[in-house]
Amino acid sequence: MGSSQGSSLSTNVAGLVEGSSNGREVAYLDTLPVYVKELIAGGAAGAFAKTAVAPLERIKILLQTRTQGFQSLGVYQSLKRLLKHEGLPGFYKGNGASVLRIVPYAALHFMTYEQYRCWVLDNYTGLLGTGPVVDLLAGSAAGGTAVLCTYPLDLARTKLAYQVVDEKASLGNGCKSKSITTTTQPRYSGIRNVLQSVYTEGGMRGLYRGVGPTLIGILPYAGLKFYIYEKLKRHVSEEHQRSIMMRLCCGALAGLFGQTFTYPLDVVRRQMQVENMQGLGGGRHKNTWQGITTIVSEQGWRQLFAGLSINYIKIVPSVAIGFTAYDMMKSWLRIPPRQKTQSVSAA
Repeated sequence: MGSSQGSSLSTNVAGLVEGSSNGREVAYLDTLPVYVKELIAGGAAGAFAKTAVAPLERIKILLQTRTQGFQSLGVYQSLKRLLKHEGLPGFYKGNGASVLRIVPYAALHFMTYEQYRCWVLDNYTGLLGTGPVVDLLAGSAAGGTAVLCTYPLDLARTKLAYQVVDEKASLGNGCKSKSITTTTQPRYSGIRNVLQSVYTEGGMRGLYRGVGPTLIGILPYAGLKFYIYEKLKRHVSEEHQRSIMMRLCCGALAGLFGQTFTYPLDVVRRQMQVENMQGLGGGRHKNTWQGITTIVSEQGWRQLFAGLSINYIKIVPSVAIGFTAYDMMKSWLRIPPRQKTQSVSAA
């Protein structure tokens, strides 16, 4: 009898010891503030999504900045040409800077959106209500906050992606293409080198060159993205609210509409970022409006939408991976659903 009780006791103690690590992990996660969990979830989602569409992002930048040899090519031909000159690593040139930027950007974007949303609901419910208008304002504010905090990294990503290096020519085979201007020695060797060089040449103003059209574009885009997403979800029945496919479809449509309306501002931003690399000086586009008018008069209005088709192609997998990863991270980090957070906040 005593041995039976002893065996039972030892089994219970062993079970407690075995489960103690899981218990500590759960207890640790529960001690993290919600905004920290949102930062982690948003950053991870951004990194997964950005890496998945990196090749299309590189081609989009080459088309936006009218890199010689890529102006008249489509997506497939551009990918083939890039593969020929730089190999597979060329698809991911600048992706390190892109991921370094997108992790804090996505983390701040998701976290500040949730925080701004709660703040608006707490203080201006009577004036603005609780509908998608709140998402429009919170999304715009969150987008502006994230851009201001991470813009120098976006500048570095663009300058690195703009460089097209002929790796075959650098090996001495002498087979350079006459239809595309390439170099064997890139101007910038990495993220740190870009930031140091730009700061030396233009100080803080240089690091934020092109931030004007970026802010003008991100404020309506971020707001519209969240607004349309929440608006579409309101038309979905309750039983499908948690469907991943539903979220992917709503998010993709929101991204497509938002991108179409604000895309010309993105083109102006890219051209302002690489002006000094094109030998055009730093003051060709002094402001957003002048940038738009100059591009239309010299390059045609179609240039304002150069690379937009690639954006349409990449936005669907990007949103799909981003939303899926964010939902998985929220579940793993035990972040309460927004409805519960909202009800607690309102209470």
